[in-house]
Amino acid sequence: MTVSFDLSRLVAALGFPEGATVNQRIPKKMLIETGMPTAADKRAITDGIDDIQWLAALKPVTVGIPAYQDELRDYLEIAVLSLNLRPDAKASRIAELVHRAIPYPTFLMAYSLSGVSISLAHKRWAQNEAGKTVLDGEVLEANLHSPGRSDLVQQFVEALALDKQPHLSLHALYEGWMDTLIALQTAFVTGVFAASASREHAVERHQALQEVKKLRVEIARLKAAAAKEKQIARQVELNTEIKRLEREETQSLRLLRTEKA
Repeated sequence: MTVSFDLSRLVAALGFPEGATVNQRIPKKMLIETGMPTAADKRAITDGIDDIQWLAALKPVTVGIPAYQDELRDYLEIAVLSLNLRPDAKASRIAELVHRAIPYPTFLMAYSLSGVSISLAHKRWAQNEAGKTVLDGEVLEANLHSPGRSDLVQQFVEALALDKQPHLSLHALYEGWMDTLIALQTAFVTGVFAASASREHAVERHQALQEVKKLRVEIARLKAAAAKEKQIARQVELNTEIKRLEREETQSLRLLRTEKA
């Protein structure tokens, strides 16, 4: 299989200590039994995954970074996994199912004909089931196959290195990776890769990114409607709304480009 960004280069760039290496195959059956997916999700796992590997286990004893515990979660370990996906696999859905099934916060790398992607998602204790974990927020994902933007991807990969991330706790380390992923998503919009100055800055960027995506979908919908509209008055109304949304988009883009001290 040919991919645009070599997975081994990505793993090497992360710079894990040798003692963290696991290199163990995970049966697809485990994902199905642990994640309790629907029939459609079971088919997505069975038909979409060629192979899943547990590459590394990042624990206090293997990386020298303290565990983290509060009333919502215990981050005793971060699992580093790789997925080999088949053509036509439902990549984003499979990534979410893997994050749901693995009890630890997971650094997931998936590779297929469309390239290598990375996804991350926080975990917390389930409220109604003792000992069970659930996703805490959305799954953040980015595809490293981005024609014409290899420089941004390279800067992102370099920024992922373990020695460039927070070492206060495993939770801080994982959140640092999430902030770095948000920085890449931002770079794909602005054309410039820059690490977030703080957790608050990363949250602001993510919110602005979501707003830009939402506005662009609505602008495209209104433009399509305006192109089909026969009544002049309605065309004027639609174009006025488009202009208003485009101004909002510009404001959100300005937030993305703003550097925080």
